[in-house]
Amino acid sequence: MKSRKQKKIFLDHLRKIPIIQVACEKSSIGRTTVYRWKKQSKKFSKDLEKAIDEGEALINDMGESQLISLIREKNFAAVRFWLAHRNPKFRERVEVTTNLQGQEELSKEQKTVVREALRLASLGKKSKKL
Repeated sequence: MKSRKQKKIFLDHLRKIPIIQVACEKSSIGRTTVYRWKKQSKKFSKDLEKAIDEGEALINDMGESQLISLIREKNFAAVRFWLAHRNPKFRERVEVTTNLQGQEELSKEQKTVVREALRLASLGKKSKKL
């Protein structure tokens, strides 16, 4: 019975601040206890993940609210951040140009390196053109 109440208190704190260490401190429960509960109970594990998701949603809402307040105060950095992350017209772009005249054909190894670099940079899919 006591354990159920401790779990509820812990999860309530986690919904407010989605950081396990902070919720442990606020509810006077050790991290090892929380991870033991998580390992022993699928229900608690699901409740833990749900509480973290709810806490993150709360923090995200608070962050957006603060950002909007800064925009209303004509804070240019806030305006720029909002536009860069919410409007495709203002996103940063990478432009790649080249002159292929007089260029040698890439070796198979070079093509592999270029494909991997583009994949890691999220600029291209596995291309058969190279």
